[in-house]
Amino acid sequence: MAAKAEPIIDGEPVTNEGSTDTIAAVSTAPGRAAIAVVRVSGPATRGIASALGLGPLEARRATLRNVKHPETAEGLDRVLASWFPSPASYTGEDMLELSSHGGAIVPATMLDAVCAAGARPAEPGEFTRRAYLNGKLDLLQVEATLDLIDARSPRLRRAALFALERGLSERIEALRASALRLQALIAYDIDFPGEDDGPLDRNRVSDAAEALSGDLDRLLSLAPEGELLREGALTVIAGRPNAGKSSLFNALLGIERTIVTEVPGTTRDAVEALISVDGYPFRLVDTAGIRESDERIEGMGIEVARSYLGQADLVLLCTDVGREEAEDDSDTLASLPEYPGPDRVINVQTKTDTVSGFIRYPATRSIGISVRTGEGLEALRDAMLTSVFEGLQDAGEVPLVTRARHTW
Repeated sequence: MAAKAEPIIDGEPVTNEGSTDTIAAVSTAPGRAAIAVVRVSGPATRGIASALGLGPLEARRATLRNVKHPETAEGLDRVLASWFPSPASYTGEDMLELSSHGGAIVPATMLDAVCAAGARPAEPGEFTRRAYLNGKLDLLQVEATLDLIDARSPRLRRAALFALERGLSERIEALRASALRLQALIAYDIDFPGEDDGPLDRNRVSDAAEALSGDLDRLLSLAPEGELLREGALTVIAGRPNAGKSSLFNALLGIERTIVTEVPGTTRDAVEALISVDGYPFRLVDTAGIRESDERIEGMGIEVARSYLGQADLVLLCTDVGREEAEDDSDTLASLPEYPGPDRVINVQTKTDTVSGFIRYPATRSIGISVRTGEGLEALRDAMLTSVFEGLQDAGEVPLVTRARHTW
């Protein structure tokens, strides 16, 4: 009989090795802050609390206590201590949380004292791994926890929270139950091969198969957009030199991040920043203007721009409306082997405030903007959302696949 495969989280196998000892970690981010939290989990937690001089603690109630070092008896800090006995804790083990003052020294000193009392430093993600191994979380909830911590957009936060509350898990369980029912119907029908008409109406089997297929298609149809929620849709601002790319980048970002001049070729490298458009993440990239150039450094920037174009989820193709023969820009980019195709391109006609009687030239998804007056920027943001996240916008709050592993 084949051995059971170990579950994988972010490329690492999850095993039960080392789960019988007691671990500790500073669970809050490093740096100057009012409060830091030190967490302890494992069988020696109660003894560690006693060694720190915390005295009796009521379960799940924060209590003000003085902490002393177990070896020197030196007073370390005045903390709020919270005791969570097993199995009613995050990890399913005895747990202790110490809310101390923040900063660089106090949390490190607290962790040192806890380890001196019998704990060891936890590995990254080890508290959540123990929660999984002890049945407090399923694998989808573990991944949702990681997504919630790493969320860089409100929409991913909502999707992660929904999954953490078992929204996706329950949907998968329902699909599995439907698949088992379909399997049972097929097996029952096969059991009577000699009958002209089986014991079941064939329509019942086909209806069950179609319903299951439809449910799977609906879940998987949002998978590409769900995966983009985690890293953000790579959105490349491209076009000829001096077409207003950097100005558009700064306008969408809301700050002056790149240098803007009237000299063509100012941008020599790709500049990347994450923005949120109505809660959805976009990795915005300002690239060098694409043209034939013998200048070595500018040429390197153009190669970087071409590389980004080949990976882009969306391209904002900028064209200066005041320049003659502006309509040739689409043909210029379309000739590049890295060009992603017209269905992923928004034609952005820039500097509309510099011409009188601006008339939009015929092009698919063409939007005229002026970063000086703000004209067209809201329409551009709407077009970006529709181009990349239209399915999620229409779907509302539904179970969402955010990892390629979910589609295996």
